[in-house]
Amino acid sequence: MRLPVLSFALLIAIAFTSNSHAQNRSRDMQKEAVIWEQLRALKPDLVDVFKKGTEQMDARDYKTATGSYQKIVDAAPNFDVGYRRLGTCLWAAGDHEAGTKMLQKAVELNRSPANLATFAQFIAFPTPGKTAEKADLQRALVLIQEANKKNSKPDADDLFFTARIALLTDDTSEFRRDAYQMMTAFPDLPESHYLNAIRASMDEKWNEAENEIHRAGELGLPSDVVKEFLDSGVHRNALEWKYASYALYVVIAWIAGLAALFVFGKTLSGVTLRSIDEFTKSSDVVTSTATGLRRIYRQLIQIAGWYYYISLPFVVVLLIAVAGGLVYAFLALGRIPLRLVLILAIVTLGTIYKLVQSLFLKVKPEDPGRPLTFEEAPALWALTKEVAGDIGTRPVDEIRMTIGTDVAVYERGTRKEKAEDKAKRILILGVGVLTGFRVQAFRAVLGHEYGHFTHRDTAGGDIALRVNNDMMNFAYAMAAAGHAVWWNLGFQFVRIYHFLFRRISHGASRLQEVLADRMAVLKYGAAAFEEGLTHAIRRSIEFPFAADREITSAVGDGRSLRNLYALSTEKEASVEEEIHKALNRATTEDDTHPSAADRFRLIRHLGGQDPAHDTSMVWDLFATREALAMEMTTLIDNSIDRSGHAVPDSAVPTFKEVDL
Repeated sequence: MRLPVLSFALLIAIAFTSNSHAQNRSRDMQKEAVIWEQLRALKPDLVDVFKKGTEQMDARDYKTATGSYQKIVDAAPNFDVGYRRLGTCLWAAGDHEAGTKMLQKAVELNRSPANLATFAQFIAFPTPGKTAEKADLQRALVLIQEANKKNSKPDADDLFFTARIALLTDDTSEFRRDAYQMMTAFPDLPESHYLNAIRASMDEKWNEAENEIHRAGELGLPSDVVKEFLDSGVHRNALEWKYASYALYVVIAWIAGLAALFVFGKTLSGVTLRSIDEFTKSSDVVTSTATGLRRIYRQLIQIAGWYYYISLPFVVVLLIAVAGGLVYAFLALGRIPLRLVLILAIVTLGTIYKLVQSLFLKVKPEDPGRPLTFEEAPALWALTKEVAGDIGTRPVDEIRMTIGTDVAVYERGTRKEKAEDKAKRILILGVGVLTGFRVQAFRAVLGHEYGHFTHRDTAGGDIALRVNNDMMNFAYAMAAAGHAVWWNLGFQFVRIYHFLFRRISHGASRLQEVLADRMAVLKYGAAAFEEGLTHAIRRSIEFPFAADREITSAVGDGRSLRNLYALSTEKEASVEEEIHKALNRATTEDDTHPSAADRFRLIRHLGGQDPAHDTSMVWDLFATREALAMEMTTLIDNSIDRSGHAVPDSAVPTFKEVDL
């Protein structure tokens, strides 16, 4: 494999630069002493001539050195070092042909590492700045490999030269061995780090390559060589990988944050369930454990809410990255499916647009139903104040009547007003739940709702509501645009995050309901609360059934609706079966409220106050019962689609329990 980033010319330039650098290193005088002794054994009177020639060679006075070494080979024709030095000086002085002959003669006399390595260098680079043909390079590689094997210990110049030839012959295995040996044996030489930089760039480890070439420069590699190496693409790739690594770490941290939220929420849910069971051992309205859990839940919901908005930029980046990656993959394959790329672009850009749009889409909150005046139900208003006094909180400021079976409370006001408990308190009361509702049971249900006010459940949750609305707006917008497909990362994100957020917020909601139940039971008794909750659940099932049947009949007969709130509630098997299921089912993690069975189990041990038995009905608290019932019936009648005999589901009003 050829080096991916360095040009051929740069490789040669560095080779010669490094040669010069190597030659400038101090000569090994121990090796020189051995050579002197060899020559002294042959011609003692020539040792001084040899030393003089070496001084001239090191001073780059090659012509003068040639004369000195010529005397050596003439007088000692079997002295191989003389031929090697003479050949080197002839070559450096410009007489390459004569120099090559002398070097070859030295190898014939003695295949020593020095003779082999020197001869290999001149075979590989016959003239300055020129590289030999592939066959000669292969020959040079064989010679230098033989020299390396014969060396008693690694030689830096020989290993560096071997690595260069290995690169030129595409022998990456040899190059990697040489680079490793250089780094192991000579970690303080610039050539070692230079080779390691090349090796790193071959492996596309751009950061390592950049660090290694800078280290080589610190140790003495010429700055222009360092610059050219970096400019060949290493610095650009290192920078890209550095930023890509940072981005990857950030994405991993983001995903870890999501996982942490899920695990913490799951753990907290388990702790809450165990704590709820412990409530059966206490007669306190709110235990210290419950207070701590409520505080943790509030903080966790705040964190999870803000984390959704923090996550949106990551989703945008990932959408673009995935789309860009797919287009790049198509380019790499040499074929771009235009239609597929167009669909990908439309979905990606459309998802990003819908995501941003969902953040700025403001839904004006509307109060349900219509307000109930004091004159319409003075006794009911009095009861709400009475229950507020029993619970120890201020009464509701407004009662709003709806067509269904709702029983719920909320606050209207600014965040500051809610925090200071100055917001307007509102009770939602569905007309459909009133039939057959006894006042004593209603007191317990109303006590439960006031419990939410007392515990400040209605004062917070702004961030939770906003996040949930934004997620739903985003999901609906994608669905409407046809972008809610399995391969759309944005759609999958909102699905997963909504699941995660639902797990956390619903766990908190279930805890709130249990605590509100306890407050109501301790004031009005378990029997009254159980009767009230059972009645609300029963009416949430039987009223829609009776109303739907009357609507279907009226549309079929072409007449107006009869009073929906005075319809017979005779028991029917299918309705009773649904009621039985609703009262006895188990609680699931998707429930905002514990199941009725669990709520009853958790309160039955509480005695609480049990006022005198009251057989009066909630309807008796209204001065305008018939008028109110017909008003709501007319409201439903006017909303029905009477264009045909078949009544579409969308034309029939829905009636469901909201909070209790």
